[in-house]
Amino acid sequence: MKIEFTSGTEAKAVIAFVGQADGQVAMSPPALKLDRACKSRLSKAVAAAKFNGAAGKILTVHAPSDTLDVVVLVGIGDLAKVDGAVLERAAASGAKALLTSGIETATVALASWKKVANGAHAARIGFGAALAAYRFDTYRTQLKAEQKPSLKTLEIDVPEGGDVWAAHQAVVDGVSFARDLVNEPANVLHPEEFAKRLKELKSLGVEVEVLGEAQMAALGMHSLLGVGLGSARESQLVVMKWQGGGEEAPLALVGKGVCFDTGGISMKPSGGMEDMKGDMGGAAAVAGTMRALAGRKAKANVVGLVGLVENMPDGLAQRPGDIVTSMSGQTIEVLNTDAEGRLVLCDVMTYAQEKHAPKAMIDLATLTGAIIISLGHEFAGLFSNSDDLSAKITKAGTVAEEPVWRFPLTPAYNKLMDSPIADMKNVQRSGGGAGAGSITAAQFLQRFVKEGVDWAHIDIAGTAWKPGNDDPREPSWGTGYGVRLLNRLVADSFEG
Repeated sequence: MKIEFTSGTEAKAVIAFVGQADGQVAMSPPALKLDRACKSRLSKAVAAAKFNGAAGKILTVHAPSDTLDVVVLVGIGDLAKVDGAVLERAAASGAKALLTSGIETATVALASWKKVANGAHAARIGFGAALAAYRFDTYRTQLKAEQKPSLKTLEIDVPEGGDVWAAHQAVVDGVSFARDLVNEPANVLHPEEFAKRLKELKSLGVEVEVLGEAQMAALGMHSLLGVGLGSARESQLVVMKWQGGGEEAPLALVGKGVCFDTGGISMKPSGGMEDMKGDMGGAAAVAGTMRALAGRKAKANVVGLVGLVENMPDGLAQRPGDIVTSMSGQTIEVLNTDAEGRLVLCDVMTYAQEKHAPKAMIDLATLTGAIIISLGHEFAGLFSNSDDLSAKITKAGTVAEEPVWRFPLTPAYNKLMDSPIADMKNVQRSGGGAGAGSITAAQFLQRFVKEGVDWAHIDIAGTAWKPGNDDPREPSWGTGYGVRLLNRLVADSFEG
């Protein structure tokens, strides 16, 4: 869907906002103006439907005048508290209401509302609508005409929005890229195909390097390579470099890219295993962020690194009880082959530090089911060795509305990962049942962080995909979580 900013329109569909004042339904100034032009038919419809203007509520009024086919009234709650975030969500709701309506062009009425009619708010409206318009219909060949998206253009009647839209469009593109990667089936998006798609970022000015198994073996990355032993597909390490901030040390973003996770020899139950095509959500978030940063020409140095593997069972697959040597030289007793993400991440983290000497490093991963038990699908789990970096990530997540919740890291938890026959083990105990699963996974990763490097781990197992979703900006499965958060973090804390 194309977003345009204009001072005039001939669209026959309009989105307008209705809220509340002093506990009563109250139209925004643009909605009032529209109501007068429609001879009070909108206000009559509001009264008849008992529409109260609460946030997220929708009332669609058909043929309210000779020149309009439809008006979508979107509730925004308390008019006194309207801000960009409220308008963004409301626009998403409005756009979704019209997406398959048969309407091709619609307008968001904002111009006569002096309090909010500015370029920044107009761009936020476009941003919410564009996110809401996302669809993954690649493999749906039997859609009827009325099921297909019809809305091609959304106009916003504040021309100044165009002055700041390019940066928002870049983030939309990054989020959509991440969503597409998560939604693709694993028979299509295997490690080599994933790497091939990341090479396309070269057109935006991103330097992309792909390392195969021979190169990783020469580097001693046997922890990562052990995960992919049972797959017919070759594991890959992709390094994406955006140099927009001079010669300063980069921020390193590391993503877990398990393109499909059967659990390996420690096989997962069959129920729900199909969701494991999304076990590369961390890598997708890093890739989407790199696309967003390059698209908006961020004035920062950022390197994105993703380890891409398949965790499959066959005669060559890694076994419970095996010991592998990581790139760092530390040895790992693999008690459970289904705790594979940390085995991938630790080698990529070591490579990031040795080859790129980052000022800070953040990894994202759909790492543990335990984080879903703790936080459900609303927050991602945050673990960090730096209060400063943690605070910056938390703030960015709040502003971007991709929230995180910080968990503790202590020597007591770290000790739980000691092994009697290797430097460490990859889970507390082979049979499961141990507590603090998300924390001990983070403690494992922290053992690969060099002294003096600020590091954070974000466990996105509950947010990278969702079985259902009340947020109108997100689809019901792959969300692209992490792109908005990381983009905001870079903008606020790493751009010069």
